[in-house]
Amino acid sequence: MISERAYAVEPWTVRETSLDLDVLAQSESVFALSNGHVGWRGNLDEGEPHGLPGSYLNGVHEVHPLPYAEAGYGYPESGQTVINVTNGKVLRLLVDDEPFDLRYGRLVSHERVLDLRRGVLERTCEWTSPAGSTVRVRSTRLVSLTQRAVAAVAYEVEAVGARSRVVIQSELVANESLPDSDGDPRAAVALKSPLEQEDDFASGHRLRLVHRTRRSGLRVAVAADHVVDGPERTTTHSESGIDVARLTVTSVLEPGQTLRVEKLVAHGWSGVRSLPAMADQVDAALAAAAHDGWEGLLADQRATLDDFWARADVEVEGDEEIQQAVRFALFHVFQAGARAEGRAIPAKGLTGSGYDGHAFWDTEMFVLPVLTHTAPAAVAEALRWRYHTLDEARERAAQLGLGGAAFPWRTIAGPEGSAYWPAGTAAFHVNADIADAVVRYVEATGDTAFEREAGVELLVETARLWRSLGHHDSHGVFHLDGVTGPDEYSAVADDNTYTNLMARQNLLAAADTVERHPREAERLGVDEEESAAWRDAAEAMHVPYNDELGVHEQHAGFTRYQRWDFAATRADQYPLLLHFPYFDLYRKQVVKQADLVLAMYTCDELFDDEQTARNFAYYEPLTVRDSSLSACCQAVIAAQAGHLGLALDYTREAALMDLHDLEHNTRDGLHIASLAGTWMALVAGFGGLRRDRERLKFAPRLPERLRRLAFNLEFRGRRLRVDIGADKASYSLLDGPPLSLRHHGEALTVSADEPAVRPIPAAPRRTVPHQPEHRAPNGG
Repeated sequence: MISERAYAVEPWTVRETSLDLDVLAQSESVFALSNGHVGWRGNLDEGEPHGLPGSYLNGVHEVHPLPYAEAGYGYPESGQTVINVTNGKVLRLLVDDEPFDLRYGRLVSHERVLDLRRGVLERTCEWTSPAGSTVRVRSTRLVSLTQRAVAAVAYEVEAVGARSRVVIQSELVANESLPDSDGDPRAAVALKSPLEQEDDFASGHRLRLVHRTRRSGLRVAVAADHVVDGPERTTTHSESGIDVARLTVTSVLEPGQTLRVEKLVAHGWSGVRSLPAMADQVDAALAAAAHDGWEGLLADQRATLDDFWARADVEVEGDEEIQQAVRFALFHVFQAGARAEGRAIPAKGLTGSGYDGHAFWDTEMFVLPVLTHTAPAAVAEALRWRYHTLDEARERAAQLGLGGAAFPWRTIAGPEGSAYWPAGTAAFHVNADIADAVVRYVEATGDTAFEREAGVELLVETARLWRSLGHHDSHGVFHLDGVTGPDEYSAVADDNTYTNLMARQNLLAAADTVERHPREAERLGVDEEESAAWRDAAEAMHVPYNDELGVHEQHAGFTRYQRWDFAATRADQYPLLLHFPYFDLYRKQVVKQADLVLAMYTCDELFDDEQTARNFAYYEPLTVRDSSLSACCQAVIAAQAGHLGLALDYTREAALMDLHDLEHNTRDGLHIASLAGTWMALVAGFGGLRRDRERLKFAPRLPERLRRLAFNLEFRGRRLRVDIGADKASYSLLDGPPLSLRHHGEALTVSADEPAVRPIPAAPRRTVPHQPEHRAPNGG
């Protein structure tokens, strides 16, 4: 586990001032760079030592059989797992014939800095070899946010104190050895040598390898070009063979002299393009990168991030760790989707292989809300990926005997990749989550072209699933039976409230959208009768409620279950899923992650303040947060209920999930949804942001430990700035026409002329609910 002193607390950087090999894999995730298409883990430049080598291309995966003790109808037959593609990061170093390996010799100093404003990872170190030769190494690495296929490294070696013979081996390496899985179901399936070589090339300073995956049939090409600057008589030699292409640079450095190698790496993949076409593609990408050069790439990176931070920055006064963490979070969330362009945003982004590189509902409900207000173009691309997988979702629905589309619980390429039915197929709420993201994006941007081209069909096909999955009882009430909501400790239950309410929104949104787009409705075969049936089902949707307790039930009958014996559960028995049978979890009142609590955020207009407070008080002592998705949701509703100190504790847990490795699995990649949840906890929690169709609502309140919170939002072509203090909030329009919004229920209009300043009412006084034993918020 990363200790809280691993990184210096600074507002715009993540700085590691010493190297701890015991947590190398965790730091590789923290220092990962990506643009949504290419992902490079923060491995050391020399390739070794490493925790988990990782170079990823979004969508590149291998398929493998899913094992079952007994076959069953409707079980997915194949799984998909992300693979480590050809590694272009490697720059091995030899000093007077000895490998530069930090496990040997004496490491005088070592520092790495992730610069969140410039979008680069910088490294400086000084090392003395076992034979006494000392060198100083400096490197800067980036994955370009403007040139989608390109990543680059500038690597510099300086002789210190004495003359040194230095050799740099710049490599492309395929089929690297990976560590074995530790048995954690959240980790990736380990696939040995998934790439079959098709071509290798080395000439001058250029290298190229082309491979093809054995089963999925995807062709991967990676190429590199170099600029070498060193003393006179510096020589180079290139060669290639099976799984390796190498440029060797040799020089003799006098004290103070340096050898510098700038390495440009281009990546490409396709399931249909030929080998020559793929080779030409990466060569062309290299040519474009070389045209701008290293300095041009740096300048473009900074300009892109300057624009992003002008739209997305969140300022926090009173907690320096949260200030650093929210910027770290926004940086990685932006990286995850910036250039994904028609591909998914996986649960780990492109920072590691956890969860096999799959995308879940996390994307639509946690990541896309952040990007909707900070980088909306990335949202449209993520939703277009869902749109392009509609055929697979329709096939899955038909296989299950249902109408419309049944989107997968976990996938890379579109087919369902979950072998566990209760937490996979039965989690139909992913359909409503996708629909919610469509509606949220269109409401926030006014992008009617997207709605017409992709949104209508997504809403129609998801609505059709609900109408075929549910039924009206003899009293006309509409039920959705045998489903799993967000809480995976309550599976295959009837009338999960989150699922029902989200399905209700889905049905109404589909009906409204086909009215706005009659041509698209006609093309999809939607008539007035079908649209009316959606509205009937939505209005008759059952919402379980326990009158005696005065609370909503997570699902029908949940409140009559026996409570989990928290007193008899030891601290080392969490997460429960690794220590107790699901059978026992499914029939007890114990909640893995916010479920009904999340519904109060996503469907807030259906719960009044008193209902929200009572529900939160009931479910808080049952929620164990065995999922990183939970803390941010609990932060939002805790803030709404007036428990501002508790909300801050949960915000810290979400914010520090990876910087402090709170769940002990950051080694497998970052928790992108929890990072997004940091923004959600601050902006929707303490900022009180909610949606009201084409208007925003705010109900800001700060805990005592925070002095100020300020953030920017994009909405309907405007840029709004919200600045919250202890007793007043200011709303400023930075650009765009006047904007109507609500502040604690009061309607107001904000223009560019002057900010609107309003007082903040005091929070209601309520008893703060307790958490299960050993499960108080972990704020790092």
